[in-house]
Amino acid sequence: MSHTPAPVLHLEQVYKSYGETAVLRGIDLKVFQGDAVFLIGPSGGGKSTLLRCINFLEYPDAGTITALGEKLCSQNRAHFEIAPEKTLRHARARMPMVFQQFNLFSHQTVLENVMEGLVTVKKIPKREATVLARTALDRVHMLQKQNNYPDQLSGGQKQRVAIARALAMDPPVILFDEPTSALDPELVSGVQAIIQDLSSQGLTLLVVTHDPAFVQSTAHTVCFCGDGYILESGTVNEIYGNPRTERVRKFIQSSGAHLS
Repeated sequence: MSHTPAPVLHLEQVYKSYGETAVLRGIDLKVFQGDAVFLIGPSGGGKSTLLRCINFLEYPDAGTITALGEKLCSQNRAHFEIAPEKTLRHARARMPMVFQQFNLFSHQTVLENVMEGLVTVKKIPKREATVLARTALDRVHMLQKQNNYPDQLSGGQKQRVAIARALAMDPPVILFDEPTSALDPELVSGVQAIIQDLSSQGLTLLVVTHDPAFVQSTAHTVCFCGDGYILESGTVNEIYGNPRTERVRKFIQSSGAHLS
């Protein structure tokens, strides 16, 4: 009898509003170990909000989120409960987010930026944290810049450091919120190659992007988000080659992606 593994991320009927504006209207999503799930869709469709709710940078209003075996929030009839902050902090450390605008500390060197979470969140001694941070920087080909400050780096180099900062935490899941949209075009491919490499190593990735070529080269699963819902999900070939709805077909065509 075959046993289906439990998802590392499981969202059930997740809702989020800002005032009168509903942004997530009942999201259901399963992400399995080693999957590279890419969220696509129009701006304002809820993609970034969804990521921020998964690691509780934003608190959802309703629904159930289970991450890495821990229930972070749960909905039982009319009762909605959020896990204690200690549980949420532990979850965030295990699924860090890489942001569009890098979010590096300008007063810290590259090495200090990557060490920060290890020392302050995981309470690892500085000597050990230094070794782990240098290993993470080496993985993204930035070890030679360890003593530089962020303002001495290009956008692509800053994003590599941000990825190294996430990697240093040894997370099973990494969330990427439009990781290449703030980069000059010639720097995009280098950062995308790093993310592709992480996927090939078996890390579980959840990526928001507007770049169809990046999706088609890297994604295992594609989810189309629009109007606060996941309107379609499937493989790259299913979403880009044979979308089920006219809404998704028009979006794919307008993005400049090839429809087979």
